[in-house]
Amino acid sequence: ERVEMTPLMVIKKDGKRELFQREKLKAGIMKACEKRPISMEKIEELVEKISTEMRNRFYVEVPSQEIGGAVMRVLYELDKVAYVRFASVYREFKDVGDFLKEVKDMEKGGRDGNGRK
Repeated sequence: ERVEMTPLMVIKKDGKRELFQREKLKAGIMKACEKRPISMEKIEELVEKISTEMRNRFYVEVPSQEIGGAVMRVLYELDKVAYVRFASVYREFKDVGDFLKEVKDMEKGGRDGNGRK
């Protein structure tokens, strides 16, 4: 006998909804961690941690910003290069200035891994 869970829906920035895809989360983390000293085992652990957190906090629907914020927090603690890579896509950096500002804020310890001072 299997317990059936309600599918977790992601509310995108534009208001559209799509089914939460664990593989999409994993792909984003893997891309940020590319060529970094982070094992697949660790990536799987992060994906499981974030997936479980989202399911526990948002039983039916989760805003995409919450998922992105959770990824940013774990990457900030794990690997600053992976964090900046993910942040550059997630926050839609427009130019090198945005990138440099993020790095400077990190150097000053001014970010909490979720973009807040």
